[in-house]
Amino acid sequence: MRIDLHTHSTRSDGTVPVADLVAQAAAAGLDVVGLTDHDTASGWDEALEAASRHGVGLVRGMEVSTQEQHRSVHLLAYLPDPDEPALAAELERIRGGRDGRLPQMLEQLAGAGYPVTADDVAAVTAPGAVPGRPHVADALVARGMVADRDQAFAELLDSGRPGYVGRYAPSVEDAVRLVVRAGGVPVLAHPGGRGGGDVLTDEVVHRLAGAGLGGLEVDHQDHDAATRDRLRALADALDLVVTGSSDFHGTGKKDHELGCNLTDPAELERLLARAARSAAAAGRETPAYLEPR
Repeated sequence: MRIDLHTHSTRSDGTVPVADLVAQAAAAGLDVVGLTDHDTASGWDEALEAASRHGVGLVRGMEVSTQEQHRSVHLLAYLPDPDEPALAAELERIRGGRDGRLPQMLEQLAGAGYPVTADDVAAVTAPGAVPGRPHVADALVARGMVADRDQAFAELLDSGRPGYVGRYAPSVEDAVRLVVRAGGVPVLAHPGGRGGGDVLTDEVVHRLAGAGLGGLEVDHQDHDAATRDRLRALADALDLVVTGSSDFHGTGKKDHELGCNLTDPAELERLLARAARSAAAAGRETPAYLEPR
């Protein structure tokens, strides 16, 4: 069974609509796909309908924007109740922080000689998505100011670059507790990559496990072999689920094709068992796992 538990659609910063993403997952030979758009469950219903039509298994989730020691950390949340009041309020606050920083980003970019407008960003943002840095990057690409998202981030939008503006994000520990309270399973996304390895030390992961962390995304394109070995050993020591995934964004991210990394079926079963226990403990009605046909 081929299982990819981390993908993004146009409901956040991916470039492929939800239904098309599920169709592409089926065409790529995936048996199970996880939809994990940033800070939103808005694509879940459409994904469920498409997955049922294509016979693909579906794990509904999201990727929550958090921070540790003022560094960005992403937390995958699998099968939480998105309407749990505390989680819903925090997601709204996170999305509001993203939306609120856009004018300042555009002002700073204009001052640096890259005059993109809010209309330019809106033109490359799918309906229902909250515009963020990837959409600003796409606007820069569309205006011919950079070649692709990678260049936009490296030269203009990453921390310390002319267009970077910080935004609100909860601590990763607080987010772990919120996901558990909503009946879901929190899994650290690419914890050894994108600067996360600098702050997500073994000591921090031990602390997060005590707060309810359920797993580590070990097999990811940002992790070399040594990093994967270290994270796998850490997960084993802490009895955490081990996941693998593509972190697919369509054309928005290179070298992250669907199925390039996979989750072992036994680990998916462990994840689902944890989700059932979490939902029961929280007393929440959480989204069911759709099994493949």
